Amino acid sequence: MDYLMLMATNAADALVIISNPMRLFFLFSGVIIGLILGVIPGLGGLVGMALLLPFTFDMDKFAAFAFLLGMGSVTTTSDTIPAVLFGVPGTTGSAATVLDGHPLARQGQAGRAYGAAYTASMIGGIFGALLLGVSIPLLRPVMLYLGSPELLSFSVFGLSMVAVLSGSSPMRGIAAACLGLLIAMIGSDPQTGTLRWTLDSLYLWDGLPLVPVTIGLFALPELADMAIVRTSIATNIDSVRDDVKRGQWQGVKDTFENWWLVIRVAWLGAALGAIPGLGAAIVDWVAYGHAARTEKGAEETFGKGDIRGVLASEGSNNAKEGGALVPTIAFGVPGSASMAILLGAFLIHGLVPGPDMLTKNLDVTYSMVWSVAIANVLGAGLCFMFSFQFAKLAILRYSIIMPLILCVVFVGAFQGSRQWGDIYTLLIFGTVGWIMKRLGWPRPPVILGVVLGDIVERYMFISVERYGTEWIFPTEFKNIRWVVLGMFGLAIWGLLRPLFKELSHAGGVGGILKSLQPSKPHLDIQTVFYIAFIGLLGYMMYEASTWNHDARIIPNIVGYFGLGILTLSLVNYTFKSVELGATQSSDDPEAKVRRNLHLDLAVRGGDMPKKLIALRAIGYLSWLLGFLLVAALIGMIPALFIFVIAYMRVEGNEPWKLTLACAFGITAFSIILFDKLLSLPWPQVEFVDLYIVFDEKVQQPIGNWIQGLFGAK
Repeated sequence: MDYLMLMATNAADALVIISNPMRLFFLFSGVIIGLILGVIPGLGGLVGMALLLPFTFDMDKFAAFAFLLGMGSVTTTSDTIPAVLFGVPGTTGSAATVLDGHPLARQGQAGRAYGAAYTASMIGGIFGALLLGVSIPLLRPVMLYLGSPELLSFSVFGLSMVAVLSGSSPMRGIAAACLGLLIAMIGSDPQTGTLRWTLDSLYLWDGLPLVPVTIGLFALPELADMAIVRTSIATNIDSVRDDVKRGQWQGVKDTFENWWLVIRVAWLGAALGAIPGLGAAIVDWVAYGHAARTEKGAEETFGKGDIRGVLASEGSNNAKEGGALVPTIAFGVPGSASMAILLGAFLIHGLVPGPDMLTKNLDVTYSMVWSVAIANVLGAGLCFMFSFQFAKLAILRYSIIMPLILCVVFVGAFQGSRQWGDIYTLLIFGTVGWIMKRLGWPRPPVILGVVLGDIVERYMFISVERYGTEWIFPTEFKNIRWVVLGMFGLAIWGLLRPLFKELSHAGGVGGILKSLQPSKPHLDIQTVFYIAFIGLLGYMMYEASTWNHDARIIPNIVGYFGLGILTLSLVNYTFKSVELGATQSSDDPEAKVRRNLHLDLAVRGGDMPKKLIALRAIGYLSWLLGFLLVAALIGMIPALFIFVIAYMRVEGNEPWKLTLACAFGITAFSIILFDKLLSLPWPQVEFVDLYIVFDEKVQQPIGNWIQGLFGAK
């Protein structure tokens, strides 16, 4: 009881400390910066934490942590804005929000999605702060109990969500997750140093960065659909104004009507955030999968504009910040990448994570709790105030909004590793993502595999090296790791349940064999994609056969399992007149749900002629490749300027006055924010052999000359 009184007293003292006007000013400044970074794809809390850390040198420790945590706590609040409006995740933490948020915007309910997202984010953030405040001393023994086998089991459980995120195509989803896992293993093997699937490219030595992969898979396909359909997201300003005013309050109401879901996902987000190494990128997916599995009627509505999908994603991703602070403060073990940078602030201000933060520096610890809580309230309030201004973007013509968004997407994707490979990765995964969307292949499992692949392999290696097989096959009762067995059991059940369910609806193995029609194979573009997918995995397995045994064991398990699942899925698709699980009567409502369930964004322009779709898709890809070529020739900044002018004039025949205003505006914005304020490097001109040669003394690369005109580095 005395200890609880001490905690309460310190919490009250910390509130008084943080209420100092100067500290509140720094907290508010951090919130503003965090909201801006969250809106811009590719930036987010990690970039912000790294950039703001040097500014805290001369601050007192309370103001410094208020500044940094104010910024980091709200990036996953404002990232909802591009996710809902354009289907472009502002950060990796809002990727799952796209699935239901963007369909709501298409239905004229962007305001409702905003209201629900901001309220759920605020509740989740406050909940995460509350968890941080009460749990550090209580969770200390729990955190010390968790070893690499337990962390591995949590990661495997996260992977089991692919079955839920695959909708009505569980086998395709599992195959897509296997591809994601293999993508995560590209690069230098951390255990043996073996180079895996690097294609003799130095860029791939460190693996593919998550930012361009995520933006490519989810952003470019939605922009492609906009370019194909050639319509704005909403129709008129009056409908948008009414939608935002009424819809935001409806979203708030939805949040409190589904309060138990918000509390559950907040718990889940905070708990996952507290586990070092899992990272923020999976929190929203696991929470979304949990909601899709447990909410009544989710199978019929998730992925089609269900407000509960928005609540699940947004309620969890803000809560993870408070959770990530638990191991950071208690043990000096960063709960996320941004927390690793925050440890630098501890050193700068002479603080040592560990027991001291729970005793003599308890006031600092509770000032962090208050900073996170207040920042979430401020962030949600500011987003509510300016939602209508952002929502007005939905009525802009596609020929205006398209080039501007593409410019931001290209610059954001380049922040992955700041090499040209980021742009190539963006285009490759954008093309793959559009094909997967058009053919009905679920994309979320790919991202889940990419995020968790490296984690699974690392903890598997550590567990085997440290414990042998004792952690999974104990020889004595006392050595049983109950957390590992429980999480593995839940993961296996989660993966196999949808398959067993589909087998049952198909009439078992006998029913499947009876439905096969070898004399009438179903051959189309889907079959070509299957064959290309199988060929890709086959090539990867062939390459893996030459590696060191330790370097190839996990890739081989994943790859050959994926090949087996792909083969079964191909046979099912090619030789069956109906999909697995759809052999029931056409009047069976449950069968209809299973056939229609697909947890992904709906394809726009599905009723358009296929030839027209193909021509416009090729045109869209040509614009992307043209931008890449111009940027390689003369540099990114001048390429942005030229691209906006060319696209607006050719595609929309927009007036010169508006075109030049947009071109100069996006160029100035990029230079001021990325070049001057953030001092981020730009990609070097690729084709440096092109020179203007007047004589032996006057020669310079074309790109450097033009970049100099714009004042960019």
